Amino acid sequence: MSYSLDANILLYASNEQSEFHRKAIRFLSDRLADSEPLYLCWPTVFAYLRIATHGSIFSTPLSPKEATRNIENFIEAPQVRFISEGDMFWENYLYACESFTVRGNLVPDTHIAALLREHGIRRLYTRDKDFLKFEFLEVVDPFK
Repeated sequence: MSYSLDANILLYASNEQSEFHRKAIRFLSDRLADSEPLYLCWPTVFAYLRIATHGSIFSTPLSPKEATRNIENFIEAPQVRFISEGDMFWENYLYACESFTVRGNLVPDTHIAALLREHGIRRLYTRDKDFLKFEFLEVVDPFK
C-alpha cells in the first residue's frame, strides 16, 4: 500500500536534539530500503526546508545545502514519487473542509490531506494529531 510522510518525520530525522531523532532515522532508512511507493507532497518538502533551516526553530539549523541534499536523497530513490495539485484538487480541498472549520495552522494540513485524497493515498505517517480530523486518512504515528 502506498503512503506519505508529514514534514515532522523528516524534521525529527534532521534534528539531533529531538527525542525521536534515532527512531526517525531508522524509520526513514527502512522506508527507503523498501519498494513500497512513497508519495511526498511538495508542500511537505517546502515545510521541511523552511523549518529545518530556521534558526529560531532549530537550535542548530541545517544549511540550505544540507536540507536540499536530504530532499535529493528522496528524489533519487526509485520508489519515491512527488505529487502536486491536479484538476480535482479544489474539490478535494473543499471536501476535506466539510467536517470542521479550517483556519490558521489547519490550512496547510488540509492542503496536504486534500492532495493525498486526490491521489488516492490513504496512509500518512505523522505525529501531528490534527491529521486525525480527516476521516479519509489512516494516520499512523511511526514511533508508537
